[in-house]
Amino acid sequence: MSHVPTVAVVGFPNVGKSTLVNRLAGGREAVTHAQPGVTRDRKRLACEWNGVAFELLDTGGIDMEDESELARDVQNQARVGIAEADLVLLVVDARAGVRAGDAELAKTLRGAEVPVLVVANKLDRVEDEHLTAELHQLGLGEPQSVSATHGLGSGDLLDRVVELLGERAGPDERDEAVRVAVIGRPNAGKSSLVNAFLGSERTIVSAVAGTTRDAIDTELEVDGRRVVLVDTAGLRRRSKVAGTVDYYAQLRSEQAVERADVAIVVCDASEGVTAEDLRVADLAMRAGCATLLALNKWDVTRTDIDDARARVTRKLRLRPAVVTCSATRGRNVANLLPKALELADRAAERIATPELNRFVADVVARTPPPARRGRRLRLYYAAQVGERPPRFAIQVNDRKLIGRDWAYHLENRLRETYGLEGVPAVIDFVPHSGTRRGR
Repeated sequence: MSHVPTVAVVGFPNVGKSTLVNRLAGGREAVTHAQPGVTRDRKRLACEWNGVAFELLDTGGIDMEDESELARDVQNQARVGIAEADLVLLVVDARAGVRAGDAELAKTLRGAEVPVLVVANKLDRVEDEHLTAELHQLGLGEPQSVSATHGLGSGDLLDRVVELLGERAGPDERDEAVRVAVIGRPNAGKSSLVNAFLGSERTIVSAVAGTTRDAIDTELEVDGRRVVLVDTAGLRRRSKVAGTVDYYAQLRSEQAVERADVAIVVCDASEGVTAEDLRVADLAMRAGCATLLALNKWDVTRTDIDDARARVTRKLRLRPAVVTCSATRGRNVANLLPKALELADRAAERIATPELNRFVADVVARTPPPARRGRRLRLYYAAQVGERPPRFAIQVNDRKLIGRDWAYHLENRLRETYGLEGVPAVIDFVPHSGTRRGR
């Protein structure tokens, strides 16, 4: 993997770090809200300026005086982010002036081995430029003025970032990675599972449901292959989180699933596979994401695994596999990512046209489509027309003759024959060009 430099964005809570990250990255990827402390984990976003690629690392607000357990976890995550960085942006609310928290953080950063740039945020008017004078007392050089909300000064800031990165930055030459999203209901153990994959406290784990509020990307290597692991906020019904900060976290999780190749749906083994777990898995499948269900906390309590698998097969059209694991004990954790890679590979495979047509002919011979109104469905030619997820086109004499049950039967045989359980597969029945009505 080629090295892409990291720019860590740090600061006191609610100084506009995530808003600035969104502005510099050209989108709305990080969760922002008027409520302070929304960002808790550290989140990476790809960024490019004038042909130079780097990653922005959004971190939680650092308040040294807050001694709560969650605040300490956020501080630790930010410190790790600073240690990983090639450049640090210290974001300060210029309108509020230098606060005790800013000065304490600046004192720490003055000993950093990488460049540190003070970003004077919330300067929404040119006439407010004089407010940056006070920030010189931080001892970190000339502040860079911006308005993250309105975009003022963002181009100048990016110019300065690229300049400070110097030779550390280069063209983005990263190879294609398999994106694996870890999704599920709140407090099912998603972050614990991600940390177990990584062998470190990469994301914050808390007994408080909903600790993770953003989709957190982390790169790792599995069997020599590059994987981007995405830890997500717990998925709830949108109606339950409407009007709250969790609503935006919900949207980020859904977007993470849409960008993923594979989703590991984490379920709580003490409850088995619930209706909400099935809803989460169905969301991933409708997004075209290959899916695997993991019954976590298997060391604490056990459910009837055969019953869970039968329920999944009965309720979910894609028939994904159900496996057991324990994130805290490490049971079966090592097998989950290789299984996810296997699913990604299956979703990317192509079935040769002659082989596919032999398969269709065999299914028709064994179980002919039922006749409707005295006419029977005829299948002429089949071909795979897409992958990730796989898509097939089958020419037929009349689409109106396709029965739902028989179409599902064909799809299920396709999954069984080619190992596509848990892989979205689309079958399009298209009119045969040489078919005349009434034939």
